[in-house]
Amino acid sequence: MTTYTEGPRSGTAGAALTRRSVVAGAVGNLIEWYEFGVYAYFATVIAADFFTPRGGGAAEALVRTYASFALAFFFRPVGAFLLGRFGDRFGRRPALVVAVLAMTSATAAIGLLPTYATVGAAAPWLLTALRIVQGLSAGGEFGGAVALMTEYAPAAKRGTYGAWQSLTVALGLLVGAAAATLVTALLTAEQIAVWGWRLPFLAALPMGAVALWLRLRLTESPAFLRARQEPVAEGAGGPEGGGGRGGAEVAPEGWRAQVAEGGSAGRRAGRGVVVVSTVVLGCGRLMAWSAAGYTFLVVLPTYLQQTVGRSPRQALLATVVANLGFAAAILPAGRLSDRMGRRPVMVTGAVLAALAALPLLHVVQDRRSPVWLMGGAVALAGVLVGLLAGPGPAMLAEMFPTRARHTGLGVAYALANAVFSGCAGLLITELVQRTGDPDIPAYYVVVTCALGAVALATLRGDDHRRALRE
Repeated sequence: MTTYTEGPRSGTAGAALTRRSVVAGAVGNLIEWYEFGVYAYFATVIAADFFTPRGGGAAEALVRTYASFALAFFFRPVGAFLLGRFGDRFGRRPALVVAVLAMTSATAAIGLLPTYATVGAAAPWLLTALRIVQGLSAGGEFGGAVALMTEYAPAAKRGTYGAWQSLTVALGLLVGAAAATLVTALLTAEQIAVWGWRLPFLAALPMGAVALWLRLRLTESPAFLRARQEPVAEGAGGPEGGGGRGGAEVAPEGWRAQVAEGGSAGRRAGRGVVVVSTVVLGCGRLMAWSAAGYTFLVVLPTYLQQTVGRSPRQALLATVVANLGFAAAILPAGRLSDRMGRRPVMVTGAVLAALAALPLLHVVQDRRSPVWLMGGAVALAGVLVGLLAGPGPAMLAEMFPTRARHTGLGVAYALANAVFSGCAGLLITELVQRTGDPDIPAYYVVVTCALGAVALATLRGDDHRRALRE
């Protein structure tokens, strides 16, 4: 018999625990995206300091900078698997403590690194090594935080509570933009190039100390504690939702026969096959969110400077406005998905992003566009990403059972981000450089969002009403 998890009991104590889990879970994600935002905002400076030997070109250095950026993303699935397995076995709390310690240490260390002018070819390798540490920690961060939030959330509010994890993406990018804006406003270009860019990275230390304190005060998820104490239910194979009906919908055709013939070994193998297939499906459902989010919210400032010719301050302003639109849409989208379902909200976001990508980019490219129109275009782009990001964490949590939730949703999210986010800056920059076509970012969003909409259409309409499976 399949069992289900609910949020904590109602009452003052239960509500306080739920709020604490949301804050402690989300704060680490904020630091992660703060760092990724800062890295993107100072990509041109980092390229000059770490990836430009004598005679090297600026465009070539920027491509190498984004290659380092992408490499860190490809270590996220490794971190998601390692910390996910740790979190599914020993608890969400210890895994989240390890994740925030590693992320904070690596981010602050970047602010202390010697440049190419000081240590030569060792500089880019040192930077890349720290980016790998960040990738490993970030990979385990998302799965643990979302598992914690959704397992604590009341059954009818998983979309709302999970949306807080997505909101910290916007908040992290906005805090990163604010730090970059402050540095560019107070320092000269020469000061920024020499030492000013380091300050936002070093600021991660006090932020990480607060996150660590919050996580050390956490109690473990009740769903995890129950799952650890109870035997695995024989019918709990299908990670797509509640009950045997959900398992039959996604399990490979011969899975039930394999379980019957192979006993416990067959059950383990069968569960593994189903979890892997569900991870692949999860990647497809996250494709639109990952690609559109990084294109509009992270790659945009460098694109506006390098391709469109906007000033750094104009690029930062556009990015701030886009992230404000993104932040404004996330919680309403999460709440709406609790009422209407994950499928209609997320499919709508993917389809609208695909349709709007090219017109919005043309507005941003046109130097004759008034400020209000350009601001409206980037804000709308952020809102469309928010429609995907709001319900996204709950959608993923509902796909996996408690015993595999941290690993499964973390690996799905990390793989989708590695392929469709981590490669976005590298792919767009390289293709624009080779083809001279400034519309490449829009084409990338159109293709990925169209394919993502197809994957999202496979969601069941009542997933938001089902309890999480154990």
